[in-house]
Amino acid sequence: MIVQRRGGAAVLAVAGVLVVAGCSSGGGDGGLPTPSWAGGSSASGSGASASASAGESAAPAKGSVTVLRTVAQGLRSPWGLAPLPDGAGLLVSDRDDGTISKVDEKTGKITELGTVSGVSAAGEGGLLGIALSPDFASDHMIYAYFTSASDNRIVRLLWDESKPAKEQLGAPDTIFKGIPKGVIHNGGRIAFGPDGMLYAGTGESGQRGLAQDKGSLGGKILRLTPEGDPAPGNPFPGSPVYTYGHRNVQGLAWDDRQRLFASEFGQDTWDELNAIKPGGDYGWPNAEGRASDPKYVNPIAQWHTDDASPSGIAYVDGVIWMAGLKGQRLWRIPLDGTTAGAAPQAFLTGEYGRLRTVVAAGGDKVWLVTSNTDGRGRPKSGDDRILELQVK
Repeated sequence: MIVQRRGGAAVLAVAGVLVVAGCSSGGGDGGLPTPSWAGGSSASGSGASASASAGESAAPAKGSVTVLRTVAQGLRSPWGLAPLPDGAGLLVSDRDDGTISKVDEKTGKITELGTVSGVSAAGEGGLLGIALSPDFASDHMIYAYFTSASDNRIVRLLWDESKPAKEQLGAPDTIFKGIPKGVIHNGGRIAFGPDGMLYAGTGESGQRGLAQDKGSLGGKILRLTPEGDPAPGNPFPGSPVYTYGHRNVQGLAWDDRQRLFASEFGQDTWDELNAIKPGGDYGWPNAEGRASDPKYVNPIAQWHTDDASPSGIAYVDGVIWMAGLKGQRLWRIPLDGTTAGAAPQAFLTGEYGRLRTVVAAGGDKVWLVTSNTDGRGRPKSGDDRILELQVK
């Protein structure tokens, strides 16, 4: 039941383990689809995305990554990242401690703003994604997605920088609750879209059937007003559900034509990058990766889980950049409209361990957050850090 608000620059080449959605010569028998850049059509199914619009050109097939610097290190279980306006710093959430800190992007100094009350961290749950209010300059509100004792929820907090460190966050105002929680698959990425609405990626908390249940908030992309109501124009009237049939959505990003893309954890076989169509069914648990059934929206790219386990994504100049946890690499997916225009490339493989979040930093740069102290990495002293990269 839906419950709503209360009130070194090393570059590595891609391995040959990835498939980009296209026409399948093998149908549903497990045959590999023909890559779209090799003359195949775009993904089949009711959610098939058109290729490049008139006047739109594909991104270059090959690119590069240069590590410019380590911005800050010594972070513990970092998860979400929200750049402040005008280069005033970076806000980062700590999944396990439930804190939000400010990083001075020039000096690397880390200042804790405070603890978000109500966070109950366990397994993959805790304080996850954060986002700034669309009116942040005037209202100083920070939005956060976290796991509580009973559910996953979205809150907003007033940030008062005039107060002492660790005391700058106001009490959380819960704007949306009732998202299923579990030891695994809590989703957690939130972002304000170009339309001013709040989007949230959720997981099915290990209960597979929730993903296909449009009356459940699990295994969905949600679209909300800043106050936590179902956004106007949603595909299912009166519902916050924007898309369904997801296993665990971890990344959200828009291109320069306001089209939404999302990354998603697979189970044992295929991780996904999807072009998002309002009302679309993305298949889980009936399909993992590309399916032959036309009622499911096929991914525009898919990876074996050892090579990706994707988390955050960012869009920069025609390219989606995708952070990989288990894969320990940064993926570059060049776009041709809402299809993959060429084979993705892998960068930084194994150099910084697990990669959690990537955020556009303006121009040809991104911020990249590692995730080696999340209980699944191999932490070293100061091992979790924020990097500044130049990407092309």
